[in-house]
Amino acid sequence: MRYKIGKNILLTVFALLILVPVTMIFFTTFKTTGQMYESPLGLPTSFDFENYFSLFQNQNMGTYFSNSVIVTLVSVFTTIFFASLVAFAITRIGGVLGGVIFAIFSIGMMVPAQVNMIPLYNLVYNLGLTNSLVGLMLVNISVTLPVAVFILSGFMKTLPKELFEACTIDGANNWLIYRKIAIPLSLPSISATAIFLFVMHWNDLLYPLLFITKDDRKTLPLALLEFQGEYLTNYPMLFTGVMIASAPMILTYLFLQRYFIAGMTAGSVKG
Repeated sequence: MRYKIGKNILLTVFALLILVPVTMIFFTTFKTTGQMYESPLGLPTSFDFENYFSLFQNQNMGTYFSNSVIVTLVSVFTTIFFASLVAFAITRIGGVLGGVIFAIFSIGMMVPAQVNMIPLYNLVYNLGLTNSLVGLMLVNISVTLPVAVFILSGFMKTLPKELFEACTIDGANNWLIYRKIAIPLSLPSISATAIFLFVMHWNDLLYPLLFITKDDRKTLPLALLEFQGEYLTNYPMLFTGVMIASAPMILTYLFLQRYFIAGMTAGSVKG
């Protein structure tokens, strides 16, 4: 009984630590800069959407939003596709060779992103892909592919090998087994990985800051820096941009939470 009460108290405190700042940010989006500095913790005088309209009408937010959507979706789907192929290959090959391939991709997770900044910039610059969404997507895919391979290969190794062997005996080739067996069974893990990658790419600031300077190529995190000045920060507009940027992540999790939870718990219990 005491354990249950203590658990509920901790969960309540944790929920408040999240809800209180989010609520304050939400209310600030309906204030002007003067109102925010005058009463940072108070309620707005009116609940109009002037800041939201202003972002799209005066700040080119529609372009930034669409750039983030394109970069994120293409990066996630492409990474998942190639990572699932590699994970399936590692599972099918097995043995020493499969372990070596897995180790090569795992090494890619050990190198901090900051260490690769200069050589990566030189590579992208020499390829003529700076200020290009294509270049940004290629960088995102190459950086997050090892993480996706690590997660998906760990799940696919739990799939029964007897199922693959039975399909092979029935005459199915590896491509057919991958499409009809491995992918459907791995959907929970794929969905969990997709959500994880979506958050990484959507919130990424380092690589857009490194490769993008043109205004029409900026993504949302990079565009939000415009509201921060050396002496004054437009917090109402900044928080409005944060709310807009957070909406796709919240919706994605709400639609895929069932798969996300299943993917996080998959393989933890073996029959």
